[in-house]
Parts: sequence; C-alpha cells; structure tokens
Amino acid sequence: MGSFFDGSKAGPPYAGDPRMSGRVRGPAGGSPSGFIGLQTSSFTDFLASHSPDLLPGRMVPGTPAEAASGHVIRDLPHATTIVAATCEGGVVLAGDRRATAGSMIAKRDVEKVFRSDEFSAMGYAGTGSAGIEFVRLFQVELEHYEKMEGRSLSLVGKANRLAFMVRGNLGAAMQGLVVVPLFVGYDEDTDRGRIFSYDVAGGPYEEQRFHSIGSGSLFARGALKKLYVDDLPAAGAALACVQALYDAADDDSATGGPDLTRRIFPVIATITADGFRKLPEAESEAIAEQVIRGRMTHPDGPSAPLSNG
Repeated sequence: MGSFFDGSKAGPPYAGDPRMSGRVRGPAGGSPSGFIGLQTSSFTDFLASHSPDLLPGRMVPGTPAEAASGHVIRDLPHATTIVAATCEGGVVLAGDRRATAGSMIAKRDVEKVFRSDEFSAMGYAGTGSAGIEFVRLFQVELEHYEKMEGRSLSLVGKANRLAFMVRGNLGAAMQGLVVVPLFVGYDEDTDRGRIFSYDVAGGPYEEQRFHSIGSGSLFARGALKKLYVDDLPAAGAALACVQALYDAADDDSATGGPDLTRRIFPVIATITADGFRKLPEAESEAIAEQVIRGRMTHPDGPSAPLSNG
C-alpha cells in the first residue's frame, strides 16, 4: 500500500484490492474476520470499514439536510490564514490565531499549526472542528503506517496520503464544511524543506519557496513576494512569515494580528533535520514585538530593495 502513496506504483491506491474495506474475508468467502484479519497500513481505511461515521465530514444518518447548511454552517468557527516558507535546511510554518463565525470573531487564540510527525507539520484553513479532526486523523494515520510497515512514509507519500483524506471530505465540502490543509516537511532524501498545498478535491500541489492559504492568503503572499530571499536562516524565514501575517491582518478582517494586550501571538514551527520544533511563546512574542516596533515607524512594513541593474 505504501508504494501507491510513495509514487512508485501507478493507479488508484485501492483499485482491484480485495482488502479495500480494511478487512479480509473469512474462509470460503465467509464473513470478514474483523480486527484480527486486518491487512491494511491505512488507519483511515480501517476506520472507514468499522466506523465510517467517525471520519471527518461524514454526516450522521437521519440528520436533516437543512441542519448541515445555511446559517448553521455559516456560523461555525472558521480558521483563516496560514503561511509557509522554506529556509536553509528546512521549512517554517506559521498561522494567525483568529477564528471567525460569519462577521463575528469566534475565538482569538485558536491554534492552526500542528505537528504531523517528527519531520512534517500541517496547518489548515476552513471549518475549525472539521480541521481539528483532519489533523488528529492524519497524525494517527502516519503513526499507524509506521507501526504496520516498520518504516515511515516518504514526505511525498505523506503528502499523497493527506490528499486522499482531503478528497474523502469532498461531499462535506460541497455542503459548506470546507477544510484546506497546508502541509510542509523536511525531506530527508534531498535535505531540504518542501511545501504542499491542496484544494477541496485533493492534490497535492508542490509549492516553491513560499505559500499561503486562507482568507488573508492573497495579502500574505504579496508580502512574501517582496520579503522572501532564498536560503534564509530559520529565524529570518520566521520573521518574514510574521511580517506576512501582519500584512494579511492589516487588510483581511478574518485574520488576527499579534495581540499585545492579551499576549496572543502567531504559532510558529520549524521543521529541519533536527525534527519538528514549535517555537516557545517567548520566541514568538519576541518576533511579533520586533515586527510591531518596525511598524510604528513604517506602518506598511519593510520595503523591498530595488536594483538599477
């Protein structure tokens, strides 16, 4: 199974596989042998076979259609802007802390950046509750694969497996429960950081240098175009990401900037050869305060140097 997600085998991951349900049939084609006969390294496939209602985006049977649409979905908390930028020997992932429900601020201190495993991380934009389910399921998916196969997936394999999960949420996304992840990681084979984006139907799409998702992504990417330079140290990439989040918050009401009065600052993580590291709040605070000090004299942020050459 891992070969499909690693890219060494072509075609759909479960095409022609009698174990698609996550169980093996008993003797003489009898009833499934359940947990004992399980022969899949995919926890998502296992869960789909035993308790499909627990998967993200699955509706409870009998739920009225109107309960899953209209103002109910509109009023659910939504996470917003995530940014990522490659750096020397790795990648930086950062997210703002605001969640909105329609035109209201639902929560000011949401975390949208999470560790996936030792060498990868993900952030999400979209419906908050569904996004948290995605994060937790993906974490278990990677751990389950490693235990079943005795090795971890390659970074591309992890990105492909996440795409398969996102595609499984398409029905819920069409009803308004949209979740779009941004996946990053350190590639041990190439000794560099990589960024993968998705749409509601899956993906992945590999992004070069930097990327952003969410309602403020247009403004964040515009800022990174001017601030980003190749081979930035991790600290420099983190500073550029916070500058981008500040610019996004300046123009997008759904993106939250650093909140000095409540001591709420962006969540920042680095993924390098040393593994995943979430910056302590004191470090995030220091970066945010550096950005704010600069904005006191230059409200529009640092200017990109121009060359006459």
